[in-house]
Amino acid sequence: MKIIGLPRSSYYYARKHPKAATRPDVHEKVKEIFNRTSNGCGHRQIFMRLRREFNIVIAKKTVLKVMRELGLICKIRRQGFRKYSSYKGDNRTVPNLLARDFKTACPFTKIGTDVTEFALSFGKVYLAQVVDFYSNEILAFSISRSPNMDQQEEMFDALVKALPLGASPILHSDMGWQYQNPDWIKWTKEHNVTRSMSRRGNCLDNAATEQAFGHMKDEFFRGQCWDSFDAFKSDLTAYIAHWNTKRPQERLDGYAPSEYRQRYVKAE
Repeated sequence: MKIIGLPRSSYYYARKHPKAATRPDVHEKVKEIFNRTSNGCGHRQIFMRLRREFNIVIAKKTVLKVMRELGLICKIRRQGFRKYSSYKGDNRTVPNLLARDFKTACPFTKIGTDVTEFALSFGKVYLAQVVDFYSNEILAFSISRSPNMDQQEEMFDALVKALPLGASPILHSDMGWQYQNPDWIKWTKEHNVTRSMSRRGNCLDNAATEQAFGHMKDEFFRGQCWDSFDAFKSDLTAYIAHWNTKRPQERLDGYAPSEYRQRYVKAE
């Protein structure tokens, strides 16, 4: 104690009066929310879920303090993942109608699609999905061992089922070969979907779509292992359901994507 300059009285006081835990009433709920995804989540998401699901009044800083006391550490993105590229020319491209203006006042008006790859022990798996820029909801998706047109057809069929009657969205994509394929062009025309494309080499043009992939790989994929395609597909499908229905977002006032969309529908 002399070496560190700590008075003897302070040492014995600290032993007799250990520091009280911060908000022990929320500890179990904080742990439950944190463990909903493989790699945990940050204090902002836990803060929003405590308020939305349990009506608990608490500050963000207090949530962060509780997490530290419980040893809950969110695995922060330290390096990016290599982006899957499907660019093979620009023979059937269309103009960039959005020009990075992803904001929209209602759902099903501006949507985006892209493909990402997951490198696993048994090979690569590809996820094709459509995101609604209004709510960040994943409207449709397909998980496949090959990024072919069969995958795109499965995803587009799911999109058609998800769109309400009379919807005529702008569907934004990069210049990937899938989106220049004659079948893709035919499907969009048949279902009153207007194509829009990013310029080559401009990742910000498609940032709103790729954002969901980044969070997904941080929270669900990073550091995890699967021994079969079926197991991975099942877990990824469950994560997408979690993203849509349980994962709060600050931009959505603390609501999950489907909750945010439903608020718009009820307000009409």
